[in-house]
Amino acid sequence: MENFDETTLKKLQNLISPSRYAHSLRVAAVAGELARIYGAPIKKAKLAGLLHDCGKSTSNNILLNRVLEFGIVMDEVELIQVGLTHGQVSARLAMRDFGVQDEDILAAICYHTTGREGMSLLEKIVYLADYLEPQRNFPGLDELRELAKENLTAALVQAMDLTLIHIIERGLVIHPRTVAARNWALIERQAGR
Repeated sequence: MENFDETTLKKLQNLISPSRYAHSLRVAAVAGELARIYGAPIKKAKLAGLLHDCGKSTSNNILLNRVLEFGIVMDEVELIQVGLTHGQVSARLAMRDFGVQDEDILAAICYHTTGREGMSLLEKIVYLADYLEPQRNFPGLDELRELAKENLTAALVQAMDLTLIHIIERGLVIHPRTVAARNWALIERQAGR
């Protein structure tokens, strides 16, 4: 993929499955496009999109080992839903294995699943890029893709609403960061920001 050196791409291929790698390339492309639309640094958006899932594993044991390795303290929701820690693990791997030092990139990677109150432009972009990448397909997604080109915060609220509905329908615990992120984004949208 353009803008990424072969070493970075090879390292990533060695960390994640081929399907996760392909997903990461698509997220990087969408993040780059959203960054272009909203005036965010395109290179940073693409790198955050590329590395957002570098710590995602098909095995909870591997994920838990990385949580322990990095000294990540899991909250009570993450203890139930271990997969939610992959953002934090990915941010730590991006720093250690890929040399990423930019705090905004690391935060975008860290919070791409749960979101958080006060998300930066880059965090919003990566959250949505992960959600909107071309291989995802579910009701309402095409409308959300169009909305994301017109109003990033409104798209973020809508994506979070759809996520919350999905979580509730599956009977899963909702992470408090997601609730706080959605409430914050809703207030931001209502304020016209």
